[in-house]
Amino acid sequence: MIGFRKASGRRLLVSGLCGALIAVIGLDHAMAQAAPTANAATDRPIRLLVGFAPGGSSDMVARLISVPLAKRLGQNVIVENRAGAGGNIAAEVVARGPADGTLLILLPSGHASNAAMKKDLPFKPVDDFAWISTVTTYPLTLSVRPDSPLKSLADFVTGSRNDPGRYTYTSVGVGTAMHLVGEWLMAESGGQATHVPFRGGTQPMVELLAGRVDVMIDTMTTTAPLFKDGRVRVLADTGAKGSQRLAGVPAVADTFANIVYESWLGLAAPAGTPPAVIDRLNQALREVVAEPEVNQRLIAWGGTPQADSPAAFRRRVENDIAQMTRIVESRKLSTQN
Repeated sequence: MIGFRKASGRRLLVSGLCGALIAVIGLDHAMAQAAPTANAATDRPIRLLVGFAPGGSSDMVARLISVPLAKRLGQNVIVENRAGAGGNIAAEVVARGPADGTLLILLPSGHASNAAMKKDLPFKPVDDFAWISTVTTYPLTLSVRPDSPLKSLADFVTGSRNDPGRYTYTSVGVGTAMHLVGEWLMAESGGQATHVPFRGGTQPMVELLAGRVDVMIDTMTTTAPLFKDGRVRVLADTGAKGSQRLAGVPAVADTFANIVYESWLGLAAPAGTPPAVIDRLNQALREVVAEPEVNQRLIAWGGTPQADSPAAFRRRVENDIAQMTRIVESRKLSTQN
């Protein structure tokens, strides 16, 4: 019976992911029909880097915006996955890349937590980038299998306190927002759970549904479709108290008032990219995020579509680095890569 449940979970996971990706591809195709193939300024393609494996939230959002962005810019936008080191491999490529508007990156909020966690990064986490705009914001979620004995956030934190190390929780890499939010929760609750990092993509979901980890900390974008299909139960999310992004799901802040965290995905370019190029990209992205099909898809994935100014985006990154640095220092976490 246990083997059957594991196999069924994997089949449901694959089915759900295929459905999500087919939906994105369908939207891409529909929008591509009107996309121009050239631009008066340049006919070179834009590389849009994603620091995680295909299938994860960063990858899905990058592919969602790539074709409508190409339509407005008059250039092909090619999504390129450079997974590894919690997104830092892709970030380094962009930090050292050409500052001419042909290289972009969809950065996750984990960029800020990485900066707090790892002091010897091969790039400056703020100054080596030209900040364009956020795309979407969303809380993180703590999820379990439908048959998990953990029925509530209280079960998880109480068990972690009474039996240290008994439970495991996932992240998409050491130093990512998921990792540090897990540490934050343990600090507030007085518990101890074992952190199990992955390289991103679908690995945390596969391991959760296979029963090899207990709790998945991931983005609302990743979790919402699984929750709506009954493939996971969500114990809590990191939104504001009483926010209830998902029906019946409490906020961590309902129990631990200090823990409120909004994750984000946003577009950046290498530092030194001309202001006129950044302004053009910002305007194009604002139009893409406002498109009904893109807007509705981001909402369906559990996010709040949010385009912002380059200055506001930079301030968000700086504030998140400061917040995550406090967690790293209070938990005495390793700051080595």
